[in-house]
Amino acid sequence: MSISQVDSKDLTQERREGAGASSDEKSLGPENDALHIDPALEKRVRRKIDRVLVPLVMGLYLVAFLDRSNIGNAETAGMSKDLGFDDAHYQWLLTIFYIPYILFEWAALMWKVVPPLRLSSSTSASALEHTGDSGHVVVCSYGKAPLMHIVVHLRTEDLSAHRGLASTLQAAAFNWQGLMACRFFLAMAEAGFGPGVPYLMSFFYKRHELGLRCGIFLSAAPLATTFAGALAYGITSGHPAHIANWRLLFIVEGIPSVFLAALAYMRMPDSADTASFLTEEEKQVAKIRAIQQTGSEGSSRIGHVNFKEMLMSLRDIKTWIPPLMYFSCNVSFSSLPVFLPAIIQNMGFTAINSQGLSAPPYFLSFMVCILTTWIADRTRQRGLMIIGLSLVAGVGYVLLATCRAVAVRYFGVFLAAAGVFPAISNILPWTLNNQGSDSKRGAGIALLNIVGQCGPLLGTRMFPARDAPYYVTGMAVCAAFMFFNALLALSLRTYLAWENRRFEKRDEAARQAGLGPSAGQVGVENDGYGFRNFL
Repeated sequence: MSISQVDSKDLTQERREGAGASSDEKSLGPENDALHIDPALEKRVRRKIDRVLVPLVMGLYLVAFLDRSNIGNAETAGMSKDLGFDDAHYQWLLTIFYIPYILFEWAALMWKVVPPLRLSSSTSASALEHTGDSGHVVVCSYGKAPLMHIVVHLRTEDLSAHRGLASTLQAAAFNWQGLMACRFFLAMAEAGFGPGVPYLMSFFYKRHELGLRCGIFLSAAPLATTFAGALAYGITSGHPAHIANWRLLFIVEGIPSVFLAALAYMRMPDSADTASFLTEEEKQVAKIRAIQQTGSEGSSRIGHVNFKEMLMSLRDIKTWIPPLMYFSCNVSFSSLPVFLPAIIQNMGFTAINSQGLSAPPYFLSFMVCILTTWIADRTRQRGLMIIGLSLVAGVGYVLLATCRAVAVRYFGVFLAAAGVFPAISNILPWTLNNQGSDSKRGAGIALLNIVGQCGPLLGTRMFPARDAPYYVTGMAVCAAFMFFNALLALSLRTYLAWENRRFEKRDEAARQAGLGPSAGQVGVENDGYGFRNFL
């Protein structure tokens, strides 16, 4: 096995986790040479995980967002006219999605409580009473006293298949009530997957590696919207004889989720050190990487939560500011994809051309998502990135609210899309970066989603048809929230910088008292000596 001893300079560089780490970082110590990894071998393992995990979760999220946002393209293609409902009913089709989404956000913690693919079991079960696609009810007998264990297992492939089925069945709806039911179950399935994936990725990647991977994963949202516009243009520009264009749209964009479910079943790993696509040597490297992160092997980090640490996290102000930021961004994030075709159509374009013109702004957003998260990882300056992106988006919405020239308004769409989506792509890893344990990260990401997903309840109601063609109120509200988001990011960054200075004083006092890091100390991403916030 090519796990070699490296000099302290190499180890120090590997363990650099934030501002001020050069003098106060945790040290593995000379007695822990067994935990030193050959950098070339570690890079090979990381790239292997990149080639399997990142494209898989990105593909799943791409089709999930496609299923979620194609309602706007279907509306432009004549859905409400065919089914005979008005704008108020359409607004409810958008809002209903986020109600189960909020109610089931706790499922983000299931990535730690239950592995993605491991089947739940009971060691003394006498009978399996019921088996469903997403869970088991196991009846266990111990002597004469029956004990029922309800084991709920949120399997990735089940969620993807259920989501694709709910999305595709929208094509069969013959009234508004049927669409509402499909949207409800569509949201239930997505709530168990998308919001928790950044948390899942924190079990595979170190802090300074996480942002880019989250950015690639979340960039699937604007990329999906790009495909939604281009695909909708291709589908709705034709005139099939026996099926309405909007129905065909739901069918074509819903089926891929079902097929990807099979791929997820075969390839989604439980943890890096048990991944089937790694060799035994590579699994050992992955195991050591996990020990370097938290002091525990990857597989042992799953299956339990520390409620004391979760409560400690909820008492920390830095756990509460990101959810407010996510709420602010989600007001725009939820409304832009579903209303943009209508906004562009009201600029004077035909319904078909508006579908196509909605694609380029999102392709720009896709590229900015990846670029900004990569830069933030390299510089450890995620807050400044969010501030800049929020200001860009705010300016875009101001142009949309105040200008009447078509070219200027369309330029405003580019600014809005290039700011909102990348800002969210940086907010989620920033939350994970600055929590000092797996359980704290779980609490942070759950709170982020529960509070943040309330934003769409407002965002989806801000663009009623009576405000056409300029939607001044909706644009102004979105602009205000993006500027507010910049202020929140600045406030959080200021607090984190203050906390880092406090950490440095604590560590200096520990060194003076001879209580510095002991030889053999591991868990660089846990709270304690040497921990620093990402700014």
